[in-house]
Amino acid sequence: MEYKVMVVDDSVMMRSVIRTFVAKMPEFRAVAFAENGKKALEELDKHKDLAIILLDIEMPEMDGLEFLRFAKLKSKAKIIILSSVALAGSPHAAKARALGADAIVSKPSGAVSLDLVDARGTELTQVMRRLVGLT
Repeated sequence: MEYKVMVVDDSVMMRSVIRTFVAKMPEFRAVAFAENGKKALEELDKHKDLAIILLDIEMPEMDGLEFLRFAKLKSKAKIIILSSVALAGSPHAAKARALGADAIVSKPSGAVSLDLVDARGTELTQVMRRLVGLT
């Protein structure tokens, strides 16, 4: 079985890093990409069968927390916050959890974390697999 993923991040570089990361996992396929929450809501209308949404918080037009409010009403996809501002115990993390985020993985070195795969790849893989019931 293949699980469909949407990547929502305002950084073109981060979307590319995450796309490459997801492509290396045979059970997942990145099928949708958005640079902010507003565009991500449009993508939700096109992709009704998403399993996972990887969501940044700090984005223009509509941030990840605002998107999260609507996404939980529109989709059954599991939402993983992937952000440098959602560290454990932070107000952003608490708000994301309150709004229904299924998991939070912090970016290791700021908004554009090119070391994401090296620093958090194993954790992110485990979280994604757990949320779709593979582990």
